[in-house]
Amino acid sequence: MMTLQWKKCAVLLGMAAVLAGCATHRVVEGDVRSFSRLPAAATAQQPMTYRLERLPSQQTPSFDPILALAEQALARAGLQRNDETGQWVVQLGAQAGFTPRRDPFDDHPPWAFGGWGWYGGRGGWGMSGLWQVGAPAPLHRRVVSIVMRDARTQEVVYETSAVHEDVWVSDPAVYGVLFDAALNGFPQPPQGPRQVRIPLPTQP
Repeated sequence: MMTLQWKKCAVLLGMAAVLAGCATHRVVEGDVRSFSRLPAAATAQQPMTYRLERLPSQQTPSFDPILALAEQALARAGLQRNDETGQWVVQLGAQAGFTPRRDPFDDHPPWAFGGWGWYGGRGGWGMSGLWQVGAPAPLHRRVVSIVMRDARTQEVVYETSAVHEDVWVSDPAVYGVLFDAALNGFPQPPQGPRQVRIPLPTQP
């Protein structure tokens, strides 16, 4: 029977192989949920136009890069921004955080060995006496969402979101890929949850 140590070594070797394969080509897998009530007659109008509604929390320069990535994804989906006469009102959402992980081969609680470790959260990184030394790094969690309303009636006609978690260091380009994933199949995507895989653009 394979010992616990050998199991851990096998997992590490497998991870090393995956990382080597991803060194030049990284694919972002997004968990997507889309719901469309867009009328066929309205989507036949080309180009489809939208007005951007920027929330109070998004009225900061730090949101500008995410906004630019969202606009590019909307353009690739066939939507053109027109804040004066756009037929749809678009509201964007973007969130970032961390999801803690636990070693699947460790049957002990995270405080069993004592000591200090690193933890991640919305406030940043810090030290915790409850985190087990050598525990797996937390997952980076990124979430984007798009809600579209009819500019005349204010009725919600399209709702979509994409979630991605991985161990990689945060990369702003992930937001752009997630907006592409969220808009996959627009204007008549498969209803409900699905997975969409999109390559991350190669950095110069």
